[in-house]
Amino acid sequence: QVELVESGGGLVQAGGSLRLSCAASGSIGGINVMGWYRQPPGKQRELVAGLTSVGRTNYADSVKGRFIISRNNAKNTVYLQMNSLKPEDTAVYYCNVARSWGDVYWGQGTQVTVSS
Repeated sequence: QVELVESGGGLVQAGGSLRLSCAASGSIGGINVMGWYRQPPGKQRELVAGLTSVGRTNYADSVKGRFIISRNNAKNTVYLQMNSLKPEDTAVYYCNVARSWGDVYWGQGTQVTVSS
């Protein structure tokens, strides 16, 4: 079992920045991909950014050039630096990890609200 604890959400004005953190603990062996999803109000959950164990990244088109995903392997932590935030970035952000044999785990979610 992998436990994920997220932090860093909050309220920010448009154009501002926030950094989300997600610390993994428990049976963390075999984690291949760490990433972030978000669920805007009334919408489905969507991928924001992902980072593989070999450093490959992918981003949703809507956040390319504004968000940066990174990982500290020593701390088993993944980060999402969010810059130039827009009101449409408002959502609950979820940390997600996947192990190489298929297990997937989710964090509890952290609210990000961007005011105009």
